[in-house]
Amino acid sequence: MTTGTRQDRENAAQPQRFVISFAGFNRPWAVWIAHRLEEHGHRVALQRWDPKNSNGLAEALDDLARAGGRVLVVLSERYFSAGTHTDEEWNAALRTVTEAHPDRFAAVCLTDAPLPSAVAALEKTDLWGLDAYEAEYRVLRRLELPTERIGTETGRRGPRFPNDPPEIWGRVPRRNPRFTGRNDVIGKLRAALTEAPPGAATVTLLGLSGVGKTQVATEYAYRFASEYDVVWWVPAEDRPTLRERLADLAPALGLPRGAGSYGEQIRAVLEALRRGSPFNRWLMVFDGCDNPDDLTDLLPGGAGDVIITSRNREWGNRHTSLVEVPLYARPESVTFIRRRARRLTADEADLLAEALEDYPLALDQTAGWLADSPLSVGDYLALLQRRLDTREAVAVSEDYPLPFPTALAILLNNVRENFPDALALLRLFVFFAPGPVPLRLLREFPAEDVPEQLAGLINDQIRWNAALNKLVQFSVVRLEYSDLPVEEGGGGLETVQLHRMVHGIVRENLAEDESEPLSRAVRQVLAEADPGRPSDSRLWPRYAELIPHLDTAGVLTSTNPRIQTFLLRCLRYLILAGEYRTCLRLCEQTDLAWRSMLGDDHDRVRELSYQYGGALRNLGLFRRAEVLTKAVADRLVSERGDRDLETLRATSAYGGVLLCIAKFEPARQLFEHCLATYRELLGEDDSTTLNAQNNLAATFRLLGRYQEAYDLDLDTLRRRERVLRAQHISTLSSGIACAMGLRLMGRYREAQTRQEQGVKLNNQILGVNHPQTLRAEHNLGLCLRRSGDIPGAGTRLRTVWERATRVFGADYPWTLMVASDYATYLREYGDVEEARRISEAVVRGYQSQLGLAHPYSIGTVGNLGLVLRAQGEREEALSLCEQALVGMRNALGERHPWALGSALNAAGCRNITGRLDDAVQLSRDTLRTAEQVLGPDHPMALSAQIALAADLRALQHTDESRKNEDDALKGLARTLGTQHVHTVSARQRVRPYWDFEPQP
Repeated sequence: MTTGTRQDRENAAQPQRFVISFAGFNRPWAVWIAHRLEEHGHRVALQRWDPKNSNGLAEALDDLARAGGRVLVVLSERYFSAGTHTDEEWNAALRTVTEAHPDRFAAVCLTDAPLPSAVAALEKTDLWGLDAYEAEYRVLRRLELPTERIGTETGRRGPRFPNDPPEIWGRVPRRNPRFTGRNDVIGKLRAALTEAPPGAATVTLLGLSGVGKTQVATEYAYRFASEYDVVWWVPAEDRPTLRERLADLAPALGLPRGAGSYGEQIRAVLEALRRGSPFNRWLMVFDGCDNPDDLTDLLPGGAGDVIITSRNREWGNRHTSLVEVPLYARPESVTFIRRRARRLTADEADLLAEALEDYPLALDQTAGWLADSPLSVGDYLALLQRRLDTREAVAVSEDYPLPFPTALAILLNNVRENFPDALALLRLFVFFAPGPVPLRLLREFPAEDVPEQLAGLINDQIRWNAALNKLVQFSVVRLEYSDLPVEEGGGGLETVQLHRMVHGIVRENLAEDESEPLSRAVRQVLAEADPGRPSDSRLWPRYAELIPHLDTAGVLTSTNPRIQTFLLRCLRYLILAGEYRTCLRLCEQTDLAWRSMLGDDHDRVRELSYQYGGALRNLGLFRRAEVLTKAVADRLVSERGDRDLETLRATSAYGGVLLCIAKFEPARQLFEHCLATYRELLGEDDSTTLNAQNNLAATFRLLGRYQEAYDLDLDTLRRRERVLRAQHISTLSSGIACAMGLRLMGRYREAQTRQEQGVKLNNQILGVNHPQTLRAEHNLGLCLRRSGDIPGAGTRLRTVWERATRVFGADYPWTLMVASDYATYLREYGDVEEARRISEAVVRGYQSQLGLAHPYSIGTVGNLGLVLRAQGEREEALSLCEQALVGMRNALGERHPWALGSALNAAGCRNITGRLDDAVQLSRDTLRTAEQVLGPDHPMALSAQIALAADLRALQHTDESRKNEDDALKGLARTLGTQHVHTVSARQRVRPYWDFEPQP
């Protein structure tokens, strides 16, 4: 290769056309070279090398030469293994084509591995191990192009140099050097991501277990890494692990850790991804999410890309594009087998692929074994057929090819006979949950708990590594290494990934006497890792790591008191973290086991009932919660009396359920007794006493005794700040209660100020989608509305409603509460039709959950009546508002604020339907009672006075109307300010109505 004459150099400076031929594996290099050539003014076409689409190698190479322009071939081992051709076939094809098209082919090389000898005709230049400047220089020199403008940029952002990793590269599995084919799938995946509307680039890779979804996502991440600044991998088999891993991205992005918890980290991560700051080219991979509800609320938006791998087709209804990952095509199977087991011929590989029905996981494991086994393919196929004929395979889902479990059984028999340490290790792993096995926990194995058959293996690092490597060789497990710096505990082996199918089959084949010591050992390992304080949100990531393994390790059915205590702490963590569904599932299973083992009256069964009842209550399963908690409380009262500490605890749990089913007075009596007794027995500052005081305050609030509730809440807050800490979850809850009390008393500006700070703290400590954080944001939305910030209120309420719907579902009690408040906002300031649709859904939800006579059902019927009034359906509105008035009075009495609000609405509907005398009478009664109950300056009392003035004016009682109106306007100006939205509306003689707001 020479630099040529001056004329040659001048011609080289002119724009030229190049075709870059590359294996899909080396796409980052091809894209980078193309970009650099384009920056120098040349035209470039990319052509992925796929000889399977041509009649032969020579024909495929000849097609490249005829494409127009010079051909630059990106050489690597993968280029020559794209088919099943031998080195001799390659040499013949290269000689033929380079002789027919002299000077049309050039090459760059990315490997120092041996290549077919005829590659010399391409006069390759090596790029491996170089920096960007030197690589570009060598490409230009090989193509005989000027090198004076190396590194030039036209302002068009291009891909990153392939040897430079993304700014953030998070725990992406190691690239599979044997990855084969799947170019069509990766092409569809890439097209779906690039063609998606802005902010909606989310694609789900869908397929059977073991078909290669994770491998496709991994290969995509490497193949397109140069086009992203952030690539982050999230194991998504269960929600606690998912949230923990998502939170880990925060420090990588340079975001604050947030008081040691991952709540703030999750919020900050999602917001940073949405804004595209500090990086807007990002790729998030959520691997193995088969339950869309676990992930939907945590999916990031913004300019980046999201890939989900799943077996669940329901993702197609969750605003993601589906890309199916099928079984291998036969040429892919043959190529893969020959890469995995080089001793096999193409015909043998074809026979094996046919026998295993092109199932990737079975091909990987079987070929991995046959690579080093003296067994011939013919003998193996005969063995496989005998087992199939005698039905010796393990029974698995009919979705999977029948030969797979049989092939795995043959492989495991070989491991058992020849590699006993590897089998022992695998058997230990299957008592953790499928997916990642945390090796850190095994490294901390208590010496006294090591099973006899594992003692030598666990204590001998050489034997351990040899056994682990053998499992990797046979593709039974996959190793994952920490990407944390060494000084932060990273830089080493972190988890073993065990496939779900392999996990199930190994467990099924273990006898009980083999299983028990292994299961017991893993339970001890998990219990040893118990952080010990579930109320400390800083420890929640450690609990999240343990939760997935509880059921698999037999923790739920253990008779060991230490293990049972560990389980109760895990359940408590789930309640505090807002993971109610996971908690309920585990409680239901544990309750059955413990009652059978221990009896209904055992102390641990009772302890379990507190978490069980909490999960039921928070999920709106109130009837079940009432039966459970009442039975426990009644039994303890009869056995120990009503001053026993355990009785008081059970009574408090029962009282919490009574509040949910609107038995407010009985709940008040229970909570007053509990508080008085706790103060006497434990003192006023004990955390249990403060919990009881919090419960009584909530009861006062529901009874409409707002001042009493606020006084108790404020005292509880101050004591909790002193006894616990300012950022403790219970302290934060008291802050929300105080802000709510201020709002209900009409002190809107104070309420807003307190709640704005509370939202920040709950976001930081608990996370953006924790139920308590959503409650704080919801209350802030109501504070903003009452303070007059109408746009801010609407945005906040809609956001909280949408998040609550995603996190918990539309019929979840808390979601119904937020939906009700958002609908009342829409009625006044938004879309009345949407307000009606949401209001009707809320009424149906509450009536279904709580019954027709519950105040929440009654109050939301009244809200629906106001929507009908706004739509001009006056008689229908009157009917619903009168129903609400009668229902609320029957449920709570005439003096309850909710009954007064219902009366305010009913009087307004009487007015607009011509029942003026009835309206005036009801308005007089409402005003008088409101002033007595709430005080003359409370916004509801002032609204009742404005409403009375309107009714008197309609009857032309001018003097009395004017006096009431003037007094009310002065009161509103004094209480809320002259420019407050309520004051302005009153001056404009807009009749006030009352919105029923369900309380948490």
